[in-house]
Amino acid sequence: MHVVEALQRQAVACEDLGSPMYAELLRLLVDDYEVGGVSVEVLEGYEDRSFGEAIGLRLLGAVHGLVLSGTVPELAAFYPSVGGAWDPVLGWEAFEQVLRSRVGEVRSLLTQPPQTNEVGRSASLYGGLLQLVEAVPLPVRLFEIGASAGLNLRADRYRYLADGTSYGPEDSPVVFSSAWSGQLPAADLRIVERVGCDIAPVNPLTPDGALRLTSYVWPDQTERLERLRGALKVAREVPADVRPEDAVSFLRALELSEGHVTVVWHSIMWQYLRRVDRTALEERLEELGAQATESTPLAHLSLEPHHVISHDRGADGWEYRIDLQIWPDGSRRTLGTAAPHGQELRWSPTE
Repeated sequence: MHVVEALQRQAVACEDLGSPMYAELLRLLVDDYEVGGVSVEVLEGYEDRSFGEAIGLRLLGAVHGLVLSGTVPELAAFYPSVGGAWDPVLGWEAFEQVLRSRVGEVRSLLTQPPQTNEVGRSASLYGGLLQLVEAVPLPVRLFEIGASAGLNLRADRYRYLADGTSYGPEDSPVVFSSAWSGQLPAADLRIVERVGCDIAPVNPLTPDGALRLTSYVWPDQTERLERLRGALKVAREVPADVRPEDAVSFLRALELSEGHVTVVWHSIMWQYLRRVDRTALEERLEELGAQATESTPLAHLSLEPHHVISHDRGADGWEYRIDLQIWPDGSRRTLGTAAPHGQELRWSPTE
């Protein structure tokens, strides 16, 4: 796929996911590229990268990082993340000037894949855990593959408001004002271990790590930014161990524990794994499931896209499902659906 097509597809995705600013910027980048503008130099060597490598989002994240660091005040005036207001004409002029003056710096940042530790997905994790511990009332050992900075490992330390009911600490700096639709049990959730893995984990406790995480949140999505900034505060109070390790090695080393339910969790990362690694993970989960007992249960909780076809409309698309499987019996069910960033979360009626 040529970079122009990738940028166009990313523009559509940003528009669909509620970022008109980034959708517009990506289309302006396409226009600039097609007339031989500065983006040709910036994206040299990336002409034929795949859509999944998100080169456009890497570029936008690199520039957003400069804005957040305070080094490009002429552009910051147009970024809502730092109090500015986007303008497609003047904003593009300032953006283009930053590209011209910071070509080398921006290009060096293109080598970093986006690290979007989306805190919005914690609602799916938290709600799934409540339903799990209602069925298996044991303390939880939580293990996340593709954990990034491990912010979702602290899901129980965030506040969730839904349908007149509240969950989580009242004083949490992360508040989901309309977390989901549907009923959840008021189960006694106790997380006693929080461990994750990532190929290149980000340390949320360092200024550089916090800046990197924030730079990949789209600047016109203020609720996401507020959640992230609140989650960074929680991370300083609630320890979590995120290891620089691949998912297969991480899961192969996992063992069950007497008197605890061991939970393997992941969100919007399965499609980035090689097929051989997905197979290895599925086989390891089945191995652990075969070892599980009533006193050493295992659970697999996930929020991942599934391809669906609408027979009514004759069209296909993606549905982001929250699935839970519990061993020793291996029972599996879909708990609900959500949007990629965790919004529009709907729990399915219990059977």
